[in-house]
Amino acid sequence: MTAEYAFFLALIQGLTEFLPISSSAHLILPSALFGFADQGLAFDVAVHVGSLGAVCLSLRAQCERILRGMLCGFGTRYPRHAKLGWMLVVATLPAVLVGLLAKNFIEGQLRADWVIASTTLVFGLLLWWAHYQTGRKGLSAVGLREAIWLGLAQSLALVPGTSRSGITLTAGLWLGLSRRVAAQFSFLMSIPIILGAGLVKTKDLVVSAEPVAWDLVVLGVLVSFVAAYACIRLFLAWIARVGLLPFVIYRLALAGLLFAVIWWP
Repeated sequence: MTAEYAFFLALIQGLTEFLPISSSAHLILPSALFGFADQGLAFDVAVHVGSLGAVCLSLRAQCERILRGMLCGFGTRYPRHAKLGWMLVVATLPAVLVGLLAKNFIEGQLRADWVIASTTLVFGLLLWWAHYQTGRKGLSAVGLREAIWLGLAQSLALVPGTSRSGITLTAGLWLGLSRRVAAQFSFLMSIPIILGAGLVKTKDLVVSAEPVAWDLVVLGVLVSFVAAYACIRLFLAWIARVGLLPFVIYRLALAGLLFAVIWWP
């Protein structure tokens, strides 16, 4: 892997991890169009570390209050955040269970290019529907029912091309959350998921004989961190004003491009 390709992949990962446009769909394009090889475990770990650092820094005040509330119980200065923390735990469980039970099937059967193109299209259309929802509920409205539904939605994102951010945003808006709140909860939900995925990949890397190019690893961490941080801050700043329609149009165009690449003789 060259430094230029590492920069390109880390940039794509950092931007698409949190935008509702599917990182899987974007990561197959370089391979399909240019014949690039898989980036390897070490680089996967690097971009996960960068993305995790970005979301934790972007939402650092909320993360700190959630941790304090959960560690100290509900009789603290942050009872709402204690509840929110436990709802995040509930919302994480479906994806963990589905991942454990269906990991081999997903990796063996659902990583086909046509599956990614199809889910990019179908869930892009669902995002179009979500764009017109006008919920006004805040984070305090996320209870057990909402957490379960958001968790089930997040588990669908294990199917490549769905977009974790896109499907959880869609579910949040369906449940009546405001656009900004749905985005915030979606980003908070990503923390345990990215952390878990990063730890699994780190374990795989430790037992692997794969050589590690540390200069590219550092580059991957830095680029994915900067890209993801900028993406989160900008997305939260204008989602309430702009909505999701630009991402819908982008997803539909991307799905068309993917189908063209797949079926081109």
